[in-house]
Amino acid sequence: MFEQGIYELLGEGIVETLYMTIVSTAFAYIFGLPLGVLLCVTDKDGIFPIPIINKVLGFIINLLRSVPFLILLVFILPFTRMIVGTTIGSTATIVPLVVASTPFVARMVESSLKEVDSGVIEAAQSMGSSVFKIIYKVLIPEAKPSLLMGAAIAITTILGYSAMAGFVGGGGLGAIAVNYGYYRYQQDVMTVTVLLLVIVVQIFQEVGTRIARLSDRRAK
Repeated sequence: MFEQGIYELLGEGIVETLYMTIVSTAFAYIFGLPLGVLLCVTDKDGIFPIPIINKVLGFIINLLRSVPFLILLVFILPFTRMIVGTTIGSTATIVPLVVASTPFVARMVESSLKEVDSGVIEAAQSMGSSVFKIIYKVLIPEAKPSLLMGAAIAITTILGYSAMAGFVGGGGLGAIAVNYGYYRYQQDVMTVTVLLLVIVVQIFQEVGTRIARLSDRRAK
């Protein structure tokens, strides 16, 4: 079915895809989680409303989210080269993945935090808790199941982005699908690559969903 060495290539593609996805998701949450918290807290109905900061931050996030990933990837090639020294390969792909997914994560976090019961927040405020303490003792713990579910959605979305990066020199299964399945018309390689991507997505989604359910105290 395959030419010699294709199995090793697919194995390397899986490893590179997991590497790009996991590292990019980690960095997206390092940057996106604080931004999401800031969006929630500074909202007009938040615990520390600052409309000007909320509007400016929201505008920047919406602006980045409105740019299609492939266009963003090409647009920031000079920035990618400045950060990692190259624009080709799995490591180079992480930079645009983080830039594209951070605004998405920020909005996911904001949405999860806004689901927290206002009564719990008001109770903490009545006890004299500071904004910082409410965030880390009330908002984030109460929103944990929703945050974990959002993380499962985010990691599968980032996985999809990483596959698209194959068109511009990114690594992983996306590059294999493009180089062998598209340019060389090897439909069997394309089919197997797609199946592998589907399997990886399903695993991430199932694991994330199970962890979110286990963390939900309301389900116990």
